[in-house]
Amino acid sequence: MATYLQLDVDSVEPELGAPAAERLVSGNPTFRTWNLDEADGGLYAGIWEATPGTWKIVYDEWEYFHILSGYSIVTAEGGESVHLRAGDRMILKPGFKGTWEVVETTRKDYVIRL
Repeated sequence: MATYLQLDVDSVEPELGAPAAERLVSGNPTFRTWNLDEADGGLYAGIWEATPGTWKIVYDEWEYFHILSGYSIVTAEGGESVHLRAGDRMILKPGFKGTWEVVETTRKDYVIRL
């Protein structure tokens, strides 16, 4: 068994999805998620992509991500907005609530810990 993994979206079929109807704020966003690795204890890594739209987000998990392409705005509930473009990185911690707005189709790589 290899002790490394290259993140290759061509090696995995993406999971298709969308925000839950009760979380949708505007638009008709769709998701593609390439789950590329999963480790014991609830650790996940992969690539996620979303088309334009806005939805409410609530984080129970810890997530680090790096924007690969596109333009999104993450806004904390009652707080400031963070504009995210290619090259930007962010950590969202358990308890974070707000909205995610995809202005231009956005792709990120991520690591999530439950």
